[in-house]
Amino acid sequence: MHARHRDNIVPPDLEKLISKVTDMITSDVFVNIYLNFEKVPYSLLMINKVILFNPRSANSKHRIPNSILQVGASIHGNYDYVFVDGNMERNPWNKIDGYLETGKYKYFGCTVMPGPQLKQAIHITKKIREKYPNVINIWGGYFPSNQYKSVINSTFVDYVINGPGDESFPKLLNNIDNDYSLDHIDNLIYKKGNEIIITSKAPLIDQDKLPALPYEYLNSFYPLDNYLGKTFLGTKTAAYHSSIGCPFTCSFCAVVPIYNARWKGKSAQNIYKDIMYLKDNFSVNAVEFHDNNFFVSEKRTVEFSNLIKESGINWWGEGRIDTIDKYKDKSLELMREAGCRMIFFGAESGNDAILAQMDKGGTQSSDQIKKFAARINTFDIIPEYSFVLGLPAETPEMVATQIENDIAFIKEIKEINPHTEIIIYIYSPVAVEGSELFNKVTESGFKFPQKLEDWLNPQWEKFDLRRNPLTPWLRPEMIDNIQDFETVLNAYYPTVSDFKLTSFQRNFMRKISYFRYHSNLFKFPYELKVLQRFWLKYRRPEIEGFYVE
Repeated sequence: MHARHRDNIVPPDLEKLISKVTDMITSDVFVNIYLNFEKVPYSLLMINKVILFNPRSANSKHRIPNSILQVGASIHGNYDYVFVDGNMERNPWNKIDGYLETGKYKYFGCTVMPGPQLKQAIHITKKIREKYPNVINIWGGYFPSNQYKSVINSTFVDYVINGPGDESFPKLLNNIDNDYSLDHIDNLIYKKGNEIIITSKAPLIDQDKLPALPYEYLNSFYPLDNYLGKTFLGTKTAAYHSSIGCPFTCSFCAVVPIYNARWKGKSAQNIYKDIMYLKDNFSVNAVEFHDNNFFVSEKRTVEFSNLIKESGINWWGEGRIDTIDKYKDKSLELMREAGCRMIFFGAESGNDAILAQMDKGGTQSSDQIKKFAARINTFDIIPEYSFVLGLPAETPEMVATQIENDIAFIKEIKEINPHTEIIIYIYSPVAVEGSELFNKVTESGFKFPQKLEDWLNPQWEKFDLRRNPLTPWLRPEMIDNIQDFETVLNAYYPTVSDFKLTSFQRNFMRKISYFRYHSNLFKFPYELKVLQRFWLKYRRPEIEGFYVE
């Protein structure tokens, strides 16, 4: 791909353009081009501005697009760039097309998460290649890193940033602009001839040395207030990343192939500084830490809690049970005093053999999952336990038994701590090559789509939301059993995060689901589905996150 663009490298200003043209053509032609500058072909006039695009990820109540904000920070002051947020545009193509028609934009950067973002990402990137063939298309995010073969073998994505782009993205732009080799740029995937080139992984950067996120610049495109919704945490809730990666290697997690058990976090002081900036400038009073693992360091968590506790900020984050179970009681007390309302934990399964199959790592066990649910309840912090049901087994009967056992385990957790929020996912394979779990997946005959456009098929759109897994070992009746149980569970224990539910609605749901829940009669819960959909408009936390207004 590099060679394809080499001949189209265009100097960044008119003076260099004139110099290059005069070297190649006669002075008469040069004068003609100079006098008719607006008629110069698009491929000659294109300069090196950048479009950073965040495809639509949900239908409403959107959060700060931290992925493109981070990339913007990496080139801020060195490249002219614009943000386009598909969540905030009725038709983002019109906005992108308008920029590209000026002839000033050479690069299109697109972040792509699995699931809904793929629809806009594929559609718009393909249209750019068709209408503006000299624009260089660069993708980043979990999807292109994990499914790089289908992405890079498409005819419309030129480069994949394979991991953090804080250094690799600006280096890529610079090297293309100056016709330098790409071989020594880390975290990069591209195609040279018929060969896919995967460069080495860069060491994780000290997060405190990264440039500040350009919130004010984003605010000039989309008012930041539009990203600060009302949740059960607060009236203005911001999304924030304080770290990257995770030190564990769970074989069902999309983070693992990208970070390879590595983690780097900002210091407590810099996290606090950023949160106070958002509070002072945009009246933020709640934060969702979208780190893959916020609580890796007890020392950092305690220091941050001491700093933030007088600010009136409520917060939520993701962690591991076996990590936080090692925290001292006084640390957990301080966290709650400092505004920690809820923590998301990957419980995954009540079966120790399945936890081992998942390469969960650490010391997490079914017994610890139960004991920790009781322990954290004493500190008034809500544990949000996620479970992954429907992993492959030797026979269909074994798969069905595993599902039934995990349903029983979830009910046991709710008996121990009724405040535990339960999030249920149906297992969707992740390309963690070499793991025991992925080997079982491939032996079953499962295959990912080979062509990028095939991911647009409706059945694959929901695949990475873990709602419709297309896995050969899961029979339709097994999926129905999981989803029917989830419907009954959510009626009997409505999520606390959906603050719009009234006490009457919660009590009514609980009463009409009581018999089903306690009798294990989960099949065909149509009355509950109707109520959740049309009366309560129940929000699915596993797909949509917290309810937001």
